[in-house]
Amino acid sequence: MAMFVRDCMTGNPITITIDTPILQALEIMNRRKVRHLPVLQGSKLVGLVTERGLLQVSPSPATTLSMHELNYVLAKVTVREALVRDPISAPPDMPIEEAAKIMREHKIGSLLVVDNGELLGIVTQTDMVDALAKLFGLGKAGTRLVIDTKDRIGVLADITQFFKERGINIISVVCVRRDEERFHLVFRLSLGEAGSLVAEIENLGFKVVSVS
Repeated sequence: MAMFVRDCMTGNPITITIDTPILQALEIMNRRKVRHLPVLQGSKLVGLVTERGLLQVSPSPATTLSMHELNYVLAKVTVREALVRDPISAPPDMPIEEAAKIMREHKIGSLLVVDNGELLGIVTQTDMVDALAKLFGLGKAGTRLVIDTKDRIGVLADITQFFKERGINIISVVCVRRDEERFHLVFRLSLGEAGSLVAEIENLGFKVVSVS
């Protein structure tokens, strides 16, 4: 199953304006349980703020300011001071593995999803984990079967034919490269118990790594 950014993004994300006080932005993040907020100036997307960035421009807990002075500062300082301008973005049709690679390479926790200058959504590290769980079929009833095999033409067809002949539905399958010659096929099957299949599969020349 191919997955794209549009399949795992949060659409119509919560946004704030560039003049939003940092205290209000932090309160929104806490209440809505998010750590990244796109920032608008009018209807134009101008950047992104993160919880970490806002905390860095907030007065330190060790400040010598009085409570009155502290509240005054917090009311005056806006997200403009912590704005990440021109944040890295992704189009909605980008494959999620490419988006994940960009986030890893740039060490960022989110990507704004933009199409023709229009903000469509936001995709975060949590969204990526959820997408990975979906790819592996987690949360669905069935049995997880991991098969170790050589990399050769037709190997996937051989194994899927084995399941087809026995009337076993494949919920999901993921190929995980182990080295230059071998990879693991991770199947989730609509089967209550697959232990009885192990000997048959191994008789075909494969190695069953785990059944759970």
